[in-house]
Amino acid sequence: MAKVKPFRGLRPPKDLVTQVASRPYDVLNSDEARREALGNEKSLYHIIKPEIDFAPGTDEHSPEVYDKAVENFQAFQDNKWLVEDDNDHYYIYAQTMNGRTQYGIVIAANVDDYMTGKIKKHELTRRDKEEDRMKHVRINNANIEPVFFAFPDNDVLESVIKETIKGEPEYDFVAPDGFGHHFWVIDDPKAIDTITREFEKIPYLYIADGHHRTAAAALVGNEKAKNNPNHRGDEEYNYFLAVAFPASHLNIIDYNRVVKDLNGLTPAQFLDRLAKDFDLKDMGTDEYRPAALHNFSLYLDGHWYSLTAKEGRYDDNDPIGVLDVTISSDLILRDILGITDLRSDKRIDFVGGIRGLGELKKRVDSGEMAMALALYPVSMRQLMDIADSGNIMPPKTTWFEPKLRSGLIIHKL
Repeated sequence: MAKVKPFRGLRPPKDLVTQVASRPYDVLNSDEARREALGNEKSLYHIIKPEIDFAPGTDEHSPEVYDKAVENFQAFQDNKWLVEDDNDHYYIYAQTMNGRTQYGIVIAANVDDYMTGKIKKHELTRRDKEEDRMKHVRINNANIEPVFFAFPDNDVLESVIKETIKGEPEYDFVAPDGFGHHFWVIDDPKAIDTITREFEKIPYLYIADGHHRTAAAALVGNEKAKNNPNHRGDEEYNYFLAVAFPASHLNIIDYNRVVKDLNGLTPAQFLDRLAKDFDLKDMGTDEYRPAALHNFSLYLDGHWYSLTAKEGRYDDNDPIGVLDVTISSDLILRDILGITDLRSDKRIDFVGGIRGLGELKKRVDSGEMAMALALYPVSMRQLMDIADSGNIMPPKTTWFEPKLRSGLIIHKL
């Protein structure tokens, strides 16, 4: 049963939120962060990407960069750009994209729940990326950025959300990327108690996005528990910052592939090979988007093609085998193009569906890539089934949008 608690959030005053708030640390590089923070001393990038305060090219993993994060974090608090709430709260954080709004509950999630598998993952994590975020949490003694969870729909929690958002939001703004961000503080003790109790009835939480941040936050909490001879289990370090969304609120968008060459085949030979496993249809020059599970869109030589996997080429009873990522990885990337390791092969690149099919066309037409493959997006149901079965999704399967904005709330350990 999921153990969550309210906490005293560290947050920007209302009039500073748009200056403080930033994109997450891992969706942009140092140069982009440097540009976005230009002329803005209050930008959270000074804490989450502190290398921007050094000369371009500075190693972001050097000790002085981590030290700068601590110095900046302290300065933000001294300058009252970040102020701690007086009491423990839950919060509602909503995001609007393309006229659609999803509402999440900001919680302190339990470290033990992660260690014992009650917080389920669907992706492998890389030790080096975990290590970087662990240093950041450890040295700042805080979860500066939230992780992104999903939970099975719950009517009582849905009604708490609906009740809360009738009130005036604490923050309400549109970020430079056009996405809306809305934030409410839950003051009512009864609502706070209800949230804690309802989460206790939910058997599992699911990491939607932020596997490395989740692992880092939990591992630091676990480390602190081991190093504290008087550890009780109710200390703040036993919890970490998350925004948990009802599964039905979330939308996974497609995560597509572009490949540099056809492994020595001509376009005609490549299409010939595809025809063994797929029903092929030339859709002409108009953009074609996959229409259903097991239907793919191929862009090659100025034409879009519909590919539908033939019966018997996949296993609908296997939670991993049924995924279009698996089908395309096995039948196209591995068997025809000789790409076996999606994580390290330099011949392949990945394009989040937020960039549209036009981005795929552009990269092939420019000559940089030989072909592009668009996939039908994975559903939340599939993600949860895979996590429940203890399986791990292939790399680059899910793309969540919009991303959580960082800097709206911080959890101190």
